[in-house]
Amino acid sequence: MNLMYTASGFFVGMLVGVTGVGGGSLMTPLLVFLFGFKPAVAVGTDLLYASITKTAGVFVHHGKHGSVDWKIVGWLALGSLPFAGVTLYVLKNLMEVGKEVTGAITFTLGVALLLTALALLVRSILLRKASKSAEIDDEHSNQGNSGRFSPRWEKVATVFTGAVLGVLVTLSSVGAGALGTVALLFLYPRMTTLKIVGTDLAHAIPLTAVAGLGHLSLGNFDLDLLISLLLGSVPGIWVGSHLSAKIPEYFLRPVLATLLLVIGLKFVLQ
Repeated sequence: MNLMYTASGFFVGMLVGVTGVGGGSLMTPLLVFLFGFKPAVAVGTDLLYASITKTAGVFVHHGKHGSVDWKIVGWLALGSLPFAGVTLYVLKNLMEVGKEVTGAITFTLGVALLLTALALLVRSILLRKASKSAEIDDEHSNQGNSGRFSPRWEKVATVFTGAVLGVLVTLSSVGAGALGTVALLFLYPRMTTLKIVGTDLAHAIPLTAVAGLGHLSLGNFDLDLLISLLLGSVPGIWVGSHLSAKIPEYFLRPVLATLLLVIGLKFVLQ
């Protein structure tokens, strides 16, 4: 166990607990810039880390609140899992060209961070609009009655969203949290925020697990790092969730969005 990695896991976990932003958008850049990990190893390890931590979140949302729409999870997975597999296949066949793989992952990571920064700012707008619309409670809302489009096009849009997330998450480990939530808020404006978050978490588990295991098979993984991050992040999330009531979200989100914007530009332009 590395205490520096554990401390980083605690710090990121605390920020996740306070802001609700996915750990990938914070953890992966930290591993690359602070500890000097190769982008591929940082992404692969973070994906497995995410699949483990998000599993606990789904137990809370589905077991305690019943706030997961499994049909929407299925439509998202129909797009994300095949495209995650295709992305991994492409990466495997480019492994001999190390610079191309590193360049593709680094650039995609930068784009995903820029999109996440934008999503942080857009999310508050969508939440305000959702609060003004006639939300359907968690027990009665479903894909057919809470969507923005007709049921047929809602399914197509959901599968397409899953496909985009599948590529982004597999290449960068970023997107399963903030981007997924914002996409669902747009697609299902009448669904409660609690159910949106629970559904996004449930979809993130198979996606991050498949993508993480794929990176593991490619050798993009560090076991000591994974264990150290988990030991730090669990208490960090607990502390952050308690601090969230005392720290104003309207202050933290713009600061975090600006930070992700700067880091994303650095990845894209390097």
